[in-house]
Amino acid sequence: MQLRLLLLALLPLSGCAQSSDEVTSFFVHTLQGQSPANPGRPFPLKKLDEQRTMVWQAWCRAHREAQPDNLLPQPDSLNNAQPHHWQLPEALEPQAVMPFYFGCKGQRPESGYPLFLYLHGSGPKAAEWQTGLWLAQRFDDAPSLYFIPQIPNEGGWYRWWQRSKQYAWEQLLQQALIRPDVDPDRVYVFGISEGGYGSQRLASFYADYLAGAGPMAGGEPLKNAPAENVGHIGFSLLTGAEDRGFYRNLLTHCTAEALDSLEELNPAVYRHRVKLIEGKGHHIDYSPTTPWLLHFVRNPWPKHFIWEDFEMDGRHRTGFYNLLVNQRPDSVLRTRYDLHTDDNQVSITVENIAYTCTHRDPVYGIELQFERSYSPAPHGHFTLFLNEHLVDLKRPVTVTVNGKTVCKARPALSAAHLIRSVLAFGDPQRLFPAAVEVKW
Repeated sequence: MQLRLLLLALLPLSGCAQSSDEVTSFFVHTLQGQSPANPGRPFPLKKLDEQRTMVWQAWCRAHREAQPDNLLPQPDSLNNAQPHHWQLPEALEPQAVMPFYFGCKGQRPESGYPLFLYLHGSGPKAAEWQTGLWLAQRFDDAPSLYFIPQIPNEGGWYRWWQRSKQYAWEQLLQQALIRPDVDPDRVYVFGISEGGYGSQRLASFYADYLAGAGPMAGGEPLKNAPAENVGHIGFSLLTGAEDRGFYRNLLTHCTAEALDSLEELNPAVYRHRVKLIEGKGHHIDYSPTTPWLLHFVRNPWPKHFIWEDFEMDGRHRTGFYNLLVNQRPDSVLRTRYDLHTDDNQVSITVENIAYTCTHRDPVYGIELQFERSYSPAPHGHFTLFLNEHLVDLKRPVTVTVNGKTVCKARPALSAAHLIRSVLAFGDPQRLFPAAVEVKW
């Protein structure tokens, strides 16, 4: 699920029989940057659990074989955490070494630890990093596991959402989700100030991996973090009411309005707490965020979601929940996918989005507020993955795109789809045995 995996072209399907060793070898070669033929083949429904387990175990073994020096270390006690580091690709950021702490609090739950990614603020990076460790040790959220990185470089590279850091987050997700001591449905991101901006953007970009997000003392223009994407996760944004720097209080208010409107339409989906703390400036009480987030558990297979496919540092995700984009409908405009699944009927509305800025800051040039216009996407190509939590795999499934039926058939089950979905998401909860190719 690193950058190179997310950008892989669709792999050819092969009819040959597969074994655990063959699938492991396939994954090893893929992780090493090669493009072998997918060894998956069809199987009956009664073999689904067996096939899913085999593919996931092969994926985990492949990481140990292909990347033995790149795995997360065993976690320290957070009270005695020792620094580790990752080297980020030189092509994405020069001389980018990311130090991090990886530590736990409390006794490991049977399902694995909740994992928190904490992003620090934009002061001197060494001091901010140590403050993050100090805070994490004291938050009332045990049992928990923390990944606490230090920004690799300051100056213009002091942004948690840049491509080099996207590489780090995808490496973190890929490595964490193959670990038995991490609960894959309880991953959270939060941060303070610059980390608040970063965690709000990451929440919208990676919401399908998250149970919750908690930016603090921040506030992003919604163009940078579309509110629609954070349905199905717990979202908390706390900012001082007097925190006027870079319009943080105004932008927090805009986020509150957007999520309040979405919650009115979908009250069970948009669960949020966005507050301006009266009488407070940039420094607020940070302790309420992680205990609140722990109330939320990810739903990895929502039957209704909205995804605005937006760019972050010029880069797009290639998938979201059970949808994998093979060709974006427009090379410039963003795309909005609105997907509903009900009684083996999957209805998808695909629209291109044009933004118009309606309020721009005259001093810094920050685009603060926008209007969006939508038009049906005239063409596109995506893969719709399916599993037993979304549809009845014994019955035909009807798929419509923009009101037109594109498929009506009983889904064929294949290890090839399980393998493709592992490459797309690297997620133990999203090994999909069926898929529908949609091109229009």
